[in-house]
Amino acid sequence: AGLAERSMVTLKDLPETIPLFPLPGALLLPRTRLPLHIFEPRYLAMLDDTMKTPSRLIGMIQPREVPGTGKAARGKKLNAIGCAGRLTQFSETEDGRYMITLTGVSRFRLTQEVQGFAPYIRADVSWDGFSRDMGPPEDDKGFRRAEFLDLLGRFFASRDLSTDWGSLKEADCELLINSLSMLCPFEPEEKQALLEAPTLTTRRETLVTLMELSLAGGGGAEQMQ
Repeated sequence: AGLAERSMVTLKDLPETIPLFPLPGALLLPRTRLPLHIFEPRYLAMLDDTMKTPSRLIGMIQPREVPGTGKAARGKKLNAIGCAGRLTQFSETEDGRYMITLTGVSRFRLTQEVQGFAPYIRADVSWDGFSRDMGPPEDDKGFRRAEFLDLLGRFFASRDLSTDWGSLKEADCELLINSLSMLCPFEPEEKQALLEAPTLTTRRETLVTLMELSLAGGGGAEQMQ
């Protein structure tokens, strides 16, 4: 079942403490939607708890490797910046898993993890510096759609990716740039750079650079297993 959309969340509605869902390579941006498949018991518990809160926010954040610690779980830290999404849709499968959709509300800065008895991570966060996330959709004055779609076409062809080109040509500027930032197969640290871009123009420039690097054979996207 879907969840009824309520009025726009405002700055004063944002809680100081939110649950975190650390997921490498998963990017959520303001005013976009991220579908997720939830099956681990600790995140099922997180989902149940989130449903009981007024804001229904979950913070998506990427783990990062700490140099010299290898891939052990204790060698992972969380990035400083993530993006909170409001739980706007969910459905339960017969075997007790959830398919959910988060709608991006605002980025946040992680201040400290909260110690407690919950099986998932909770953290105090700051929303300062991200006021544009809750404003109207951003515009990118320097966006040249034809040139951008040409580059995108070459990038997709090089990676054997397909898309609905009709919808891309019709999508507004912000939705196009943010959706591609979320969907394109870049490395986690490259996704983080897209997340942290201060403006839509900066995000588009970063996206173009990553695609050009990949086409030139020097991008991290080429190194994915």
